Amino acid sequence: MYRHRSFMIASVLAAVLSSTASLTAYAQDEPPNPPMQQWSFSGPFGQYDPEQLQRGFKVYREVCSTCHSLKLLSFRNLADPGGPSFTEAQAAAIAATFQVTDGPNDKGAMFQRPGKISDYFPPPFANDQAARAALGGGLPPDMSDLAKARSYDEGFPWFIVDAFTMYNEQGPDYIHAIITGFTNAPAGFSQPPGTYYNTYFPGHAIKMPPPLHDGQVQYTDGTPQTVDQYGRDVAAFLMWASEPKLDERKRLGFQVMIFLIVFSGLLYFTKKKVWHDVELHPELEKPRAPTEYQH
Repeated sequence: MYRHRSFMIASVLAAVLSSTASLTAYAQDEPPNPPMQQWSFSGPFGQYDPEQLQRGFKVYREVCSTCHSLKLLSFRNLADPGGPSFTEAQAAAIAATFQVTDGPNDKGAMFQRPGKISDYFPPPFANDQAARAALGGGLPPDMSDLAKARSYDEGFPWFIVDAFTMYNEQGPDYIHAIITGFTNAPAGFSQPPGTYYNTYFPGHAIKMPPPLHDGQVQYTDGTPQTVDQYGRDVAAFLMWASEPKLDERKRLGFQVMIFLIVFSGLLYFTKKKVWHDVELHPELEKPRAPTEYQH
């Protein structure tokens, strides 16, 4: 009996140690949280920087658009208030540089034509199968809502702090970290074939090669042409693509808050006015004794 009990205890201890080792190894494989960045659009009064959005669009157009689609964004959005602040003529000129599939024509065939301002950004591949075949089996995600779809677990108590600071820029933080997180694999890391080591990507093995290098995209406003700056600019642009009405929403929310404060004050003074006599003469608040009905 004692021998059987000792065997059970030893088995339980072995299972606990094995689980602890597995959790430790899993924790070591987990990527670190991306560093928090400073964004012009963070906080309750933050707004997009149009110049940064224009630079980010340039990075997307020259680099990212070769693999990643932007299906939910139209060329007209580039001229919307609160965005990159392109004029309608500039947005139309940008659209004309893209080829859009249209049709069918009179012969029933689809055809290519220059884009119009009313068109949506065309995808770089005809379909997902074509994208996988061209990129070695990997399917690049659509970037229309990438900044809102990507996040990470900060753990307690930071998610509570974020609720009070109104910090919801984890998506841009993640995008910037992925772009700048390419490095050599550490010793002992088993790199799967056809992948690249990235500090912040889950599992650290990503099929996308480093997309940017210093000096790759030419800026004309004197902004540093570095991978770090490219990452910030394109992350800001993708945040705008995911939430193009952010400036308008914050402005409307601020107006609503002012209205509620004024409305609360009016209600308070209305209550004071209505109950003024009762406060001066409390006996008026006492219910009167019912009188007998007289025929």
